[in-house]
Amino acid sequence: MSENRQGMVLTTADKRKLEEELNELKTVKTEQVKRDLAEARAHGDLSENAEYDEAKNEQARVAARIAQLQDLLDNAVVVDEQEVDTDTVQMGTVVTVWDETYEEEDEYTIVGLTESDASRLFISPESPIGAALVGAKVGDTVEAHTPGGLDRIQIKAIRRREAF
Repeated sequence: MSENRQGMVLTTADKRKLEEELNELKTVKTEQVKRDLAEARAHGDLSENAEYDEAKNEQARVAARIAQLQDLLDNAVVVDEQEVDTDTVQMGTVVTVWDETYEEEDEYTIVGLTESDASRLFISPESPIGAALVGAKVGDTVEAHTPGGLDRIQIKAIRRREAF
């Protein structure tokens, strides 16, 4: 994921998904872990209690993920897709391209952390094609070094992502 000096760069959708996950962990998952620990304690001897050990491990995993998400959200830079500049390809833009290698037109949406989905052509700036596209302008031809080989892509249009 892209980072700058302030922190991770997220789209508004990324931020919303991470906030939902954090809320779920702080409420539902934390309560479930507390119930699991109480149930395991009720079984007696904790020194040989696999259920108790697993509940403690889950408690540690949940706490670590909460801390990770909180830190990420506290330090993130959120990109408002409705305010992005469309002079260049960047997070929050939709890019119409002509793929010279495969001789087809594609439309990529440059997204962040939680939205990447290659099957929908939602790509992050860290993907080979995303990295090649970011910073390019209409008319530019870029080269992406993908697992399938070198891909030459010409930028035909750049627009803001529609509200979702």
